[in-house]
Amino acid sequence: MNPAFSRAMLPNDASEALLAGRLLLDDGPTPVLIRDGQVEDVSGHAPTMCDLLETDDWHSVRGKLLFPLEGLNDLPATSFLAPFDLQVIKAAGVTFAISAIERVIEERARGDYTIAAEIRENVEAAIGGAIRSLVPGSEGAARLKGTLIADGLWSQYLEVAIGPDAEIFTKTAPLASVGWGAEIGVRSDSSWNNPEPEVVLAVDSAGRVRGATLGNDVNLRDFEGRSALLLSKAKDNNASCAIGPFIRLFDDKFTMDDVRGAVIELKIEGPEGFVLSGRSLMSEISRDPEELVRQALSEHHYPDGFALFLGTLFAPTDDRDEPGRGFTHKVGDIVSISAPRLGALVNRVTTSKDAKPWEFGVRALMRNLASRGLLEKAVS
Repeated sequence: MNPAFSRAMLPNDASEALLAGRLLLDDGPTPVLIRDGQVEDVSGHAPTMCDLLETDDWHSVRGKLLFPLEGLNDLPATSFLAPFDLQVIKAAGVTFAISAIERVIEERARGDYTIAAEIRENVEAAIGGAIRSLVPGSEGAARLKGTLIADGLWSQYLEVAIGPDAEIFTKTAPLASVGWGAEIGVRSDSSWNNPEPEVVLAVDSAGRVRGATLGNDVNLRDFEGRSALLLSKAKDNNASCAIGPFIRLFDDKFTMDDVRGAVIELKIEGPEGFVLSGRSLMSEISRDPEELVRQALSEHHYPDGFALFLGTLFAPTDDRDEPGRGFTHKVGDIVSISAPRLGALVNRVTTSKDAKPWEFGVRALMRNLASRGLLEKAVS
């Protein structure tokens, strides 16, 4: 993968977009705004992304000009950090009908990819058409649940797909996500896994959605298929969460309606020449993004805000090697996730064991900010 920046990283209307992100510069992790073709260091106003997202008026934030947009070409890939720092990283699961079907298949296969194809055919025939048009939590969904229970086809995954309560879980810890150009990790003992291309919302401490970016919610189908109680092992591993490259902040040119209509493209290019493409249409999501934010807030308090993965329509079933095995990652895969108005997130696959260890945590960030005299500048 070419580590250099290209305009493909940015939205196709980058000249009109207001973007926020984090760059690893000589002094340390630095919040930046990208607007009007310029990259600005805004750490003097907002030393963390958490502080920046609490700002009511983006136009009031004035930073130090670093370089024109093209200057990003001169930065190594390690400069592009995930655009969140103190925020907890949350995720919503089983938010698309086809995703629910694939989770049921994993559950019935007990994580064994060799029998998934046969189970898929039976499950799709039994419930595929029934759940696609249902509104979660509706009377129709409740009636279908009763029928499926009677037929012995009910699943905990269908409960969160069409029941009143969404699946909301913690994907990873603050500062543990990787950014554009970094290696993403898949557990070395997983034999059935896949990327999950998603929109990620940036939510502040008051529960306001301030913008959106792209994410890869790397998933281990064998682990979660063996037991839903292994969700944390399936989801939270070293380098298993990629976000970026930048948050597109909401303004009069980009709103939640643009998120609702987004088309997320995925391309996987394997070292052996294998290519797989897919897409996730946000218009087919079962629960509105704002409803997912509401359920993530629930009875919690997030003083530093949070990021929220919205789930994916993509569930790869194409055979990569022998017939019936379906898709799983190989070391060296290049995963590209893109959307016209959000840009592109590109990462290379390795194992979580071999990926760069997560070593820069909250203590390290606080020490760095203190050494730069930035802590007292935080937005109150």
